[in-house]
Amino acid sequence: MSREPELPALWSHDPHVHLRFRTGDKVGDIETDATPGFIGSKSDAPVLQAERSMRLGELQEKLYANSRAGDTRSVLLILQGMDTAGKGGIVKHVVGAANPQGVKYTSFGKPTAEELAHHYLWRIRNALPTPGHIGVFDRSHYEDVLVVRVHNLVPPDVWGARYDEINAFEREIVDSGTSIVKVAMFVSLQEQKRRLAERLERPDKYWKYNPADIDERLLWPQYEQAYQAVLDRTSTDYAPWHVVPCDRKWYSRLAITELLIEALKRLNMSWPPPDFDVKAEKKRLANA
Repeated sequence: MSREPELPALWSHDPHVHLRFRTGDKVGDIETDATPGFIGSKSDAPVLQAERSMRLGELQEKLYANSRAGDTRSVLLILQGMDTAGKGGIVKHVVGAANPQGVKYTSFGKPTAEELAHHYLWRIRNALPTPGHIGVFDRSHYEDVLVVRVHNLVPPDVWGARYDEINAFEREIVDSGTSIVKVAMFVSLQEQKRRLAERLERPDKYWKYNPADIDERLLWPQYEQAYQAVLDRTSTDYAPWHVVPCDRKWYSRLAITELLIEALKRLNMSWPPPDFDVKAEKKRLANA
């Protein structure tokens, strides 16, 4: 496939296409320290990230502006990955380029008592982006077929039925006007250990450390199986998964920035026309 004209020259392949999960792809084969589709280097990243962040901000502002004129569309970014994969960094360095008034961020941790009293999709539905907004899910409804499966929190027939239910839910979301960008963020066991060690060495990182992260590391093979099932069973034409290697943070941030830009571009939005007479208002202002 030829490179999309707007895509920066440092990308040899469009991440939207190149990183898309395909039937037969295996989690165990992911090269987490690779930079697929990118022919530049780490030294190129800061300038390129700044340039593309400006483009992302412009497109997001168009989305928000059009909602003020009655457009009902929105975008939902789902970030799913193991601890230390860099989800928080994406929120800070990628989504942070957008105007906060047009972003709805939700981090899904352990369900509260109130949430457990409802269907597992209840809290997800309540956090969906409103028209003109980019919704960001730091973890998501996929926890209910990942953590729940690995820790045997419900019987297999219960979590096993959720894949089709999630597909139907996402179909509903897309049909309502929300574009879904699903990103599976993969970090190696070795890189995760390095990042956890850094959190234990730096007082300014203590707040990020959770002793339970060590317990989760011991279940790495089970999580790989669970992630494989998620990718196999919930990557659809209307809401495909994109697999992003995350050992190199600069790369994952660039890649996910491009995924968001592409989703916004596909909305094919222009600036909304004024609902007033521009010439008349200029005259009124001059005489005010």
